[in-house]
Amino acid sequence: MKSLIFMKRIPIYLLLILSMAACKQKAAEGKLESLEAGQQSAAGAVSVERLDPRLDEIIAPGVLPEIVADSFNWSEGPLWLPEEQLLIFSDVPENTVYQWSEHSGLKIYLNTSGYSDTLRRGGETGSNGLLRDPAGRLVLCQHGDRRMARMDAPLDNPEPKFITLADKWQGKRFNSPNDAVYNSKGELFFTDPAYGLEFRWEDPKREIDFTGVFKLNTDGDVILLIDSLQAPNGIGLSPDETRIYVASSGKDASLYEYSISDDGSLRDGKLFFDARELQKSRRGSPDGLVVREDGIIFASGPGGILVLTPEAEHLGTILTGQATSNCTLDSDNSYLYITADMFLMRIRLN
Repeated sequence: MKSLIFMKRIPIYLLLILSMAACKQKAAEGKLESLEAGQQSAAGAVSVERLDPRLDEIIAPGVLPEIVADSFNWSEGPLWLPEEQLLIFSDVPENTVYQWSEHSGLKIYLNTSGYSDTLRRGGETGSNGLLRDPAGRLVLCQHGDRRMARMDAPLDNPEPKFITLADKWQGKRFNSPNDAVYNSKGELFFTDPAYGLEFRWEDPKREIDFTGVFKLNTDGDVILLIDSLQAPNGIGLSPDETRIYVASSGKDASLYEYSISDDGSLRDGKLFFDARELQKSRRGSPDGLVVREDGIIFASGPGGILVLTPEAEHLGTILTGQATSNCTLDSDNSYLYITADMFLMRIRLN
């Protein structure tokens, strides 16, 4: 009864203030609980699945992936620039390349990275794979412009000016070059699925009726190497350059291995790793990959990054909790950088 009498004596405006304060406190507590739950959810989404004790020699027990940047549309094509000590990577739908470093954080590195036409169109128009040529210049797989191109500007002062390296095979425009690798001779191997076309495989502007793997010779000739894969995507060379690995992100969802002949042609193609069983329970498909100096292959696939030996033994998976597109190593192999949907991640290596 006393408390009721006391409340009657409190002015109405004070009651309103007290009520609003209580609501704000409750909302703040709810927001904090939500944040904590989100952090727990994010922490639970990333882990390292260890299928073989040998993985401990590559990733120390207890080490987990960390998110270093986020809020991208679809991150792809990571490339480490050793002189600048920073990582660059594509946001394909946004037609932008970003840079990230420990010192300066996240910045835009290059706008208009893959599509230079003023005619607006849908689809994934930006750059995808990024790499350096033997002279250290930036080369881009440009989806929207349907070509392999070199940036005509220094790495430390990037500009959206490009020189076409290859945009046609036998007079027909490529679909949308996706990923690429140079060998020590300066020959450029690249994949050409249809992901960058507005209507992909059904796009009326397609001029090549298959999705291939090509080689650009040092004399400028474009050679068709493979025309049998459903969606050739990531590509990498063995350390001794006698073999090449190609990921297909189509219904076959597998990695393939080919021997490289002395004349540069491919032979003895075989299934290297079949990811279809993993796809039954995990998101993602074979996409980008990188081969370490010791032959270990880090390949995106269902669940995250698959860690494979040169003999195709699956040692484990870096689970990202996201559809994962690609990865790369820094200059001393201390970190593996991973592009996974809206995130840029990394994990420390031994």
